[in-house]
Amino acid sequence: MCRGLREIGCESRAVMPGARQDDDEPDLIRTEFANLESAAWWNAHQLDAVILYAWGSPRFRKVAAAIRQAGIFLILNQDNGGLISPLAGFRGWLAEQRILSGSGDLAGFVKRVARGLTTGLLVTDPMRAAHLRQGDVIACVSPVAAGHYRKLCRAYGGDRLARRVEVLPHPVQSIFRTDAVPKSRQVACVGRWQERIQKRPELMQSVIGEIIRLDHEVRVEIVGTDTPELEMWRRSLDAAHRERVHLRGRVGRNELARILRESQIFYSPSAFESFGIAAGEALCSGCSVVAGRSPSMASFEWFTSDGSGQLAETDDAAQHLTALQNELSKWESGLRNPELISKTWTSRLHADKVAERALELRANRLKTP
Repeated sequence: MCRGLREIGCESRAVMPGARQDDDEPDLIRTEFANLESAAWWNAHQLDAVILYAWGSPRFRKVAAAIRQAGIFLILNQDNGGLISPLAGFRGWLAEQRILSGSGDLAGFVKRVARGLTTGLLVTDPMRAAHLRQGDVIACVSPVAAGHYRKLCRAYGGDRLARRVEVLPHPVQSIFRTDAVPKSRQVACVGRWQERIQKRPELMQSVIGEIIRLDHEVRVEIVGTDTPELEMWRRSLDAAHRERVHLRGRVGRNELARILRESQIFYSPSAFESFGIAAGEALCSGCSVVAGRSPSMASFEWFTSDGSGQLAETDDAAQHLTALQNELSKWESGLRNPELISKTWTSRLHADKVAERALELRANRLKTP
């Protein structure tokens, strides 16, 4: 976000609590956490605006209050899908508690629901409301998330607070673009595969194993932390299938950009994503997106709009496979245009465009009494 703001001529620096780290960039401001809760500290920097990445969390409400007390325009970034309270939509919230608990963990699900309906409503929600009221803009990373937040904010502070909710997605680096690179019949998967509940590597293995067996031309690039289970699965594939599945491990940004530029489809087997930055990078690279339909994949309803992909009708291996096959057919039939996909999403997600949107939100709010 800071780089995007600089690209459009706006001075910007990142602020983080804690001691300086070896890999910190030179212009990063490090400070003690107590300073972040001090209006005097914020006021001393003579700022026009702050974009605060703090999820509306109750434990950071004093940071938001200090910025507001210093008279600085405040945009509160909400890095989630919006179902953070029963007040945001009870049925969706309940479904998300089951998803976040993991398959088969009934005790964990019951515990999460009980906590949300007691401590959540009585303690967490009032403190979150106090945090959100400090923002001039409550910025959500997708339209679906913004809808949930508007409902939540009406419960917290009526229509006046709900009107502060806007869409401001996470920014994507400008290296993610098409560059008119020819695309091949290739599927890319990116994830932290050791996180089994969220990224669901077993689901990916099942779906990819089938698509490789049924489609004799498709290739698959799997990027992210290698695990012993992934290695064993790849070795278990028939030799003819195995040579079309590549485990790339962790790669640099330039290499990831190259893989996405050459791929037709980005496939996400995730159970939940607050945004899905890798999917955003893929869209900017001209890929279409396939994922499961789920209340916990709020951004993906947006990502698959405008001819940019599709969601499986149900969130299971069979329907994921069907969606992936259908999407490959659309590419083969010429119904997917990588340049158009890239143009659509770079205009929404590239860092300079997101920065422009942030400044636009500030300008519009300052005009409105």
